[in-house]
Amino acid sequence: MEKPGTQELILLRNVMQNRAVSAFTQAMCADDPSAYAVAAEALLEDDMLHSFAAYLTDKILHSDNLFARRSFANTLTQDIRTAYAHDLRILQSLTFRAENPPQKIAAAVADGFPAISRGEDGILGKQWDSDETLDKLREFHKHNGYGIFIGHKAFTFENGQLKPVYNTSSITLSDLKDYEAEKKAVVDNTLSFLSGLPYSNMLLYGDKGTGKSSTIHAVLNQYAEKGLRAVEISKDRLKEISDVKEVLAELPFKFILFIDDLSLEERDEKVTSLKASLEGSLSEKGANVMIVATSNRRHILKENFSDRENSVHARDTMEEQLSLSDRFGLTVCFSSTGKAEYLSIVRQLAQDRKLALPDEELCALAERWALIKGGRSPRRARQFIDYAYACTAKNIPIEF
Repeated sequence: MEKPGTQELILLRNVMQNRAVSAFTQAMCADDPSAYAVAAEALLEDDMLHSFAAYLTDKILHSDNLFARRSFANTLTQDIRTAYAHDLRILQSLTFRAENPPQKIAAAVADGFPAISRGEDGILGKQWDSDETLDKLREFHKHNGYGIFIGHKAFTFENGQLKPVYNTSSITLSDLKDYEAEKKAVVDNTLSFLSGLPYSNMLLYGDKGTGKSSTIHAVLNQYAEKGLRAVEISKDRLKEISDVKEVLAELPFKFILFIDDLSLEERDEKVTSLKASLEGSLSEKGANVMIVATSNRRHILKENFSDRENSVHARDTMEEQLSLSDRFGLTVCFSSTGKAEYLSIVRQLAQDRKLALPDEELCALAERWALIKGGRSPRRARQFIDYAYACTAKNIPIEF
């Protein structure tokens, strides 16, 4: 039996690590029904038993390889195109083996074993190694990235590797009502970052529920197509910041290094790591990491009056407490909302939801909601509108 030639792959060897593709290749090479069964099971899990060509196409598109990386970075060479075309030609030939399986596998299929079908050609077209297909793939990766960065905007850092965050928030800047000056400051700085201009690390501070984290999520959604990505690092792992930045420095994306709800004790050893990363708020052109933190406190480090009273150098202690927040080049305050601001947000959200309630009733209910829930804020306004909308959709009274 002629081998499919997958051992000669140059740039797409990692595709062979896929369970279904690897098992299918083994089955075709060795006429091994047991390997064929493994491939069939893996394809059934993704409802692709009758679409092996489409399945393999998806694995190719999501592969992290030199062609994809260079396409995104707009540094593709003819040699890389030639090597990639070579690999596509081999993998397309592999899909045709589904139509003509070897003897033992064909007998098993004839005896009732579910057959793996090739299916139809998709985005790669009838000839996978054609110039037209290569141009199409170059444009795909130029606009969507490569590997785990296709379809994923946010990540965590675990065991020295980036891990995608699934089901991220879909909130947009237009969903966030008012706070126009605050949003503009964040957006302008982010655009400088994306454009390779000097930018500042950012601290967004203010009362809880005012939209600090949501603004970062919305900015990420707004500019993901321009190569913006985010990596969230928890407060207890701040000592790993230098490791994270080292990994990110090798990637052709722009990354927000996001630290949510930051508040540290003065003598916390993690403060040293964060301070070192923030040294020099204006980054040089070409840097690809911007540190963004949110905090409910202006002076991130918690003050301890006993420390201050017992300290011989009380002034030095206070300055140390301020020094961390001062290292952020841009600080944006999200102030708490008064009654007028709160009701303004409620009205705008109600309009977005097409919530048909008289203004007097809407405002009275919103105020009662804030009283019960413990205060006014954009978060409370959104929670109230969501609840009111659900009640009206179910045609039940808005009661709480």
